[in-house]
Amino acid sequence: MKKNRNIIIIVLILIVIAGVVIMSKSRKGTFSKKDMDFAVKDTASVTKIFMADKKNRTVLLERMPDGEWRLNKKYKVRPSGIKMILETMNKLVPKAPVPLSAHNNIVAQLAAASVKVEIYQKVYRINLFDKIKLFPHEKLTKTYYVGSATADNMGTFMLLEGSDYPFIVHLPGLRGFVGPRYSVFEKDWRDHTVFRTKLSDIKSVIMEIPRDPENSFRVDAIGDDFRLTKLADSSVVDGYDTLKLLNFMTAFADLRFESLMDEYVEQKKKDSIIHSLPQNIITLIDIKGDTNRIFTFARPNENQAMDFEGNMYVSDVDRLYALVNDKRDFVMLQYFVFDRVIRPLSDFEIKKN
Repeated sequence: MKKNRNIIIIVLILIVIAGVVIMSKSRKGTFSKKDMDFAVKDTASVTKIFMADKKNRTVLLERMPDGEWRLNKKYKVRPSGIKMILETMNKLVPKAPVPLSAHNNIVAQLAAASVKVEIYQKVYRINLFDKIKLFPHEKLTKTYYVGSATADNMGTFMLLEGSDYPFIVHLPGLRGFVGPRYSVFEKDWRDHTVFRTKLSDIKSVIMEIPRDPENSFRVDAIGDDFRLTKLADSSVVDGYDTLKLLNFMTAFADLRFESLMDEYVEQKKKDSIIHSLPQNIITLIDIKGDTNRIFTFARPNENQAMDFEGNMYVSDVDRLYALVNDKRDFVMLQYFVFDRVIRPLSDFEIKKN
């Protein structure tokens, strides 16, 4: 009797194991390639990326005819940002389907808190072996939902639109999850460029120093040479340090702000700063006649930094505030970056004996 009971127990265990295996195979067999097709093979054909979360925050990234990317039809996109998101979309790999035990919970999470991603690409109505391509048009080619990270932070829950099966998706080589790369915050995509003008494209640069008008000046590009003018009396400076002035002019090829400050500085304090007397007003006019003007302002010495003699600095010696992009953006600059152009006239004048 005992022997029969043991046989029955063994048979039952084998039946359970067989059932689990069959169910596992059955579940795996229900997946089609469409359920796992997260990656975008040809990112060069991507024309538009739209992302939205459940709080109605949206980001629209669009490729312009000249190859540049625009953010929400207003701003330039940070080149490193668009490169990262395109590489991410290209290399996404489904690691495993969400376990059956967690399926309903993960689907509910995705429905309540996820980022919807729509990818548009340039496709052709006629495409013969990638040799003959006719009638190009823009088409929504892929939509998926990006959810939270897995418990080990090594994967991200994602679901393709039209599929019933969420997957754990990862990026080979990345020790982490990809969710933060699908940001719906404008500030995460903004290009931080303040000036990006090559020397050959500069017509004039004007440096105004309101607290020291005697050191305000203007530089005009005249052929391969420069004309340096003192703004206080409009007199032309005959003797100047050619190398220093050349370094000043070439620095405008790439100057960027550190961070957007609108959401970090309360409005009352911001109004007080931007209505005070600027430290500098820098105006660049290019050969097309376009003008780029910024206003810089001292930043309070909030870190209470002191000089070598123990005297506290009046203002921050590392950073300053600025109004850029036609006064639309209130930003933080680093002196380390902008000291190359925040120069007084006296820096260029050759002292006469």
